[in-house]
Amino acid sequence: MTNLGAEDHRQQPSDSPAECVETLQTADGVEAAYGRYRAELLGFAVNSLSDRELAEEVVQETFVRAWKAADRFDPRRGSLRTWLFAIARNGIVDAVRRRAVRSDIGPAGVEERVKNDPVEQLLLNIQVGEALRRLTPEHRQTVIEVHYFGRTCADLAGELGIPAATVRSRLYYGLRTMRSILEKNGWLAE
Repeated sequence: MTNLGAEDHRQQPSDSPAECVETLQTADGVEAAYGRYRAELLGFAVNSLSDRELAEEVVQETFVRAWKAADRFDPRRGSLRTWLFAIARNGIVDAVRRRAVRSDIGPAGVEERVKNDPVEQLLLNIQVGEALRRLTPEHRQTVIEVHYFGRTCADLAGELGIPAATVRSRLYYGLRTMRSILEKNGWLAE
């Protein structure tokens, strides 16, 4: 999607029921809705997540989800704005959960225990390495690139030529599987 600024003079979508559904079913309509609601949704996401980059991903995902689910929008239940905020809220909840999972199994989650003990650090590296080896290649690559190298899901998705949502899904399930492996082997407190 392009970044629509204040100088954009295209017709903005109205909030009439018929036009809201039609707006989301065309690329121009989604782009117009993006221009109209992006800044407000971004502010909401940044305030909720305290992470601008993650908030931007949530806003992008909000419009992708809205476009894919345009046929499920019911203007009798609320305005387009309200519906987009509900989708964004769900995206924020998902992002918070992913962030919590990431911090639970990564080095930050066990940092105090292994801080200055080289034996504990070596053992941790072996355990995490073994859990990583048990992942599928796609999940392993995603966990390593995003969690350990600090890349964004959007950046990795662009490089791989796949949707960012696919990368986020791989990250979520990869981390969940790693956590399960670590717990099953007694390497992580349940």
